Amino acid sequence: MSRPTIVVCEGDQTGQELLDEALRVFETAVIGVELDLARFDLSLANRKATANGVVHEAAAAMRETGLGLKAATITPTERDGVGSPNRILREDIDGKVIVRTGRRIPGVTPVIALIHPVVVVRMAVGDAYGADEGRDGEHGAGSESAWRTERIERSTCRSVAEFSFRSAHALGGLVYGGPKWTVSATYEGMLKEEMDAAAARHPNVIYRPMLIDAAYAGLMTEGWRTPVVIPALNRDGDCLSDLVLAMFGSIAGAESVLLSLNDDLETMVAMAEAPHGTAPSLEGKNVANPMAMLLACAAVLEHAGYRGSAECTHASLVLREATLSAASDGVRTFDLGGDASTSDVVDEVIRRVREAR
Repeated sequence: MSRPTIVVCEGDQTGQELLDEALRVFETAVIGVELDLARFDLSLANRKATANGVVHEAAAAMRETGLGLKAATITPTERDGVGSPNRILREDIDGKVIVRTGRRIPGVTPVIALIHPVVVVRMAVGDAYGADEGRDGEHGAGSESAWRTERIERSTCRSVAEFSFRSAHALGGLVYGGPKWTVSATYEGMLKEEMDAAAARHPNVIYRPMLIDAAYAGLMTEGWRTPVVIPALNRDGDCLSDLVLAMFGSIAGAESVLLSLNDDLETMVAMAEAPHGTAPSLEGKNVANPMAMLLACAAVLEHAGYRGSAECTHASLVLREATLSAASDGVRTFDLGGDASTSDVVDEVIRRVREAR
């Protein structure tokens, strides 16, 4: 097999700093695997300079290689700006689901008593993201109104539902939650219909549909003794995954993986990233938590392994274990109660990876 090519999407502020630190683990002398990195500058300045052309180029490269790694990027708030590069990437690679797994961080006490992972399987496209929107009436007047037209596709709902049940089966867990189908039977009800259909196809998986607001409460109050998989709309899943990761100690403690799937749910493209933002207040201070970016590196290696590279599979396992064991032994940044710098954590992970090889 030829050596894997990973499309690396560079970002902004602390997001780029964390990417640069994490990429040190990809050196052949560290992980023992030869990789090609195709780098694309997705900084806000370059997205503006290329009118988002660089984002489309990165997506095209990912469709070719099947593997991507992305740093956090700035999404400008001004109207009629370059918008979100995440939305463009998701649409261009035909992303179907985003998988974010909250898991116990060794040595860190979670907000509530959680042992097993909580997996959020979120729509990657549609819903509130990229919706047509506008305003009517006189600006600033009491009569001014704002509107948004959202859309979801049944194929995306089906992918989210089926992937959730397959994930729950693999983990030995249950499928929990869902949209607010009682309020929006036509729109949000489409995901619920596909969840019900998937439940019928997977009778051995425990299925507990729950309205999204009740699911938020249940995550905080129920004593979970099994892995939980939560299918979600795009907007719901965005909010939910931040909550789930924080429940385990830090939003910077886990990776996020965007998947493009064919009709058989086989992965065509996997793009891993850290789910946190660009953290401008931490830029240049060497104190940000690199765990999510390191685990994103492990995730993209894992998907390279699915494509036939046994070396990448082994490297993924070693890197993930090194990242978590370093945290367990107290090599943690301030957000996890430690005093290590960003580079301290990466240095320690690299040392452990080298030893494990």
